[in-house]
Amino acid sequence: MNFVTYLLLAIAAVVVLTMPVFAIVARDRPVDSDVARRPTTILLGRWIRDWLMWLIAPIEGALVSLRISPDVLNFAGMFLGLLAGVALARGSLAMAGWLILLGGLCDIFDGRIARALGLASPYGEFLDSMLDRFAETFVFIGLAAYFAPSTWAVMATVLALGASLMVSYARAKGAVVGVDCRGGVMQRAERLVLLALAALLDAPLATLLDWRSGTVLLTAVGLIGVGALGTAVYRTWHIARALR
Repeated sequence: MNFVTYLLLAIAAVVVLTMPVFAIVARDRPVDSDVARRPTTILLGRWIRDWLMWLIAPIEGALVSLRISPDVLNFAGMFLGLLAGVALARGSLAMAGWLILLGGLCDIFDGRIARALGLASPYGEFLDSMLDRFAETFVFIGLAAYFAPSTWAVMATVLALGASLMVSYARAKGAVVGVDCRGGVMQRAERLVLLALAALLDAPLATLLDWRSGTVLLTAVGLIGVGALGTAVYRTWHIARALR
């Protein structure tokens, strides 16, 4: 492993070690307002989300002080998704994993900074949602290119992409007809985290367990496909039932 890889692993280790610190600090602080109003899932519970908001708070404060436009973060997130797709297509899985995580941070910051600066608007909400879809599509296109030799792996990637878009569409269409539905086990945050972790851990686990390269990533893609499809079906049922 080169110096950059060791540096990134060291940063990841330091980030994980902040969890015990937060466990002590969190006893005397209220849950972040954004975290409190969002539904939780098995993968990303309230404690994990609250820890992440606490961890990135200094960066958020700096961005607010600099009055960074939420649009800059929106487009940065899309661009990082494009770069992650290119990295996946080239077989640079670890690099893709870091790019997906950075894109996810941009997605977190844009809305929070917009609210902090009093810039939240329907325009911003629309742009954020659409650019997120572009970023996710770029990532799955890169995955399809990476898995190209295997028809079944490409089909799993197409399922994951289609089901992910249906999850977002169900929520958007539900909001149009007056039903807000955000539940499900495989929402955007869960998809990003699972995909990023799989990309980062694929090579180390493949070497350790003597697996074929891409096994961990393909497993994650399969879980995303099944979980997102189930989430889309649940939202469809929930919204239709509410309307009837």
